[in-house]
Amino acid sequence: MTPDAQAILESWSAPIGVNVSLCLAALIYTFGWHRLHRIFPKPFSGWRLAAFLSGIVTLWIALGSPLEAFDDMSLSVHMVQHLLLMAVAPPLIWLGAPALPVLRGLPQSMTRRVVGPFLRFGFVKRFGRLATHPAICWLAATFALIGWHVPVMFALALRWDWLHELEHACFFGTGLLFWWPVVQPWPGTARWPRWSIPLYLFCATLPCDALSGFLAFCDRVVYSSYLSAPRAVSISPLEDQEFAAALMWVSVTIIFLVPAVFVTLEILSPQRMYLPEDTLAGLQEIPRQPLDASKLEVI
Repeated sequence: MTPDAQAILESWSAPIGVNVSLCLAALIYTFGWHRLHRIFPKPFSGWRLAAFLSGIVTLWIALGSPLEAFDDMSLSVHMVQHLLLMAVAPPLIWLGAPALPVLRGLPQSMTRRVVGPFLRFGFVKRFGRLATHPAICWLAATFALIGWHVPVMFALALRWDWLHELEHACFFGTGLLFWWPVVQPWPGTARWPRWSIPLYLFCATLPCDALSGFLAFCDRVVYSSYLSAPRAVSISPLEDQEFAAALMWVSVTIIFLVPAVFVTLEILSPQRMYLPEDTLAGLQEIPRQPLDASKLEVI
C-alpha cells in the first residue's frame, strides 16, 4: 500500500447512515424470517436467510467498508463497487424472497396502516407491473451502466458527493430491476417464457463487453481525474484502467453464465430441478405454497 493510500485509510470514517440502514434491514428481515420459518420451514428455509444476509454484507462492502475510501483513487476499486451493487448484491437479496419476511418483520401497525394501503394503490400496482417488465428491467440496467460511465457523468460523480451517492443508488436500484425477471421472487410472476431468460442474460453481457472492451483497448486514460489522483497501488492509471476493464469483462461473464446454466438445466430437466433445499427454480414454488393468511396474522 502506498503512503497516499495509507493516509486516506487512516482518515476514513465509517458512514453511519449506511451502516445503520443496512443493520436495520438485516434485523427486520431476520425477525420476519424467523416468524415465518416456524410455520413454513420449507419455503423460508435457512439458505434464504443466508442469501439475504450475504446480499446485505455485499452492500456493506461496496458502500460502508474502507473500499469506499479508494474509489476516487483507482478505477479498479470503483469497478468492484459497481459490480457488487449491480451484479452481486441484487440477486442475493432476491434469492432471500424478502417480501413476506420484511412485512412480517415490521410492526403490524405499520404494515396494516401504511405499507398495506400504499401497496394497494392502483397507481403503485400499475407502476410496479410496468417497472418489472423484463424489457424495462434490461433497458434500465443498460442505460444506467452506459450513462454513468460516460466520462462527463463519471467526473461529475467523483466531484460531487451527492451525485456519487445517487450513482450508487441508481446502480443498486437498476440491479434489483434487472435481476427480478431472472430470480422472480415472490410475489412476482413470469412475464416472459422461462427459455428467454438465458437470452436475456446473454444480451445483458453485450453492453458490458462493449464498455470493458473500450476501456481495455483504449490507448489513453478515459477518466482524466485518475491522472492526478493519489495512487492506491504502484501501477499507472492506464494499467489500472486495463485491469478494471478485464475485471468487469470476466466477472460479468461468470456472474451471468451461472444463472443461465441453472435456468437451462431447469428447462431441459424432465422434472423440476432442485439443489439441496431448492435453488433458483425453488423460488418459483413460493406462490404455490399453502401460505394461509389467517396463520400469518397470528404468527
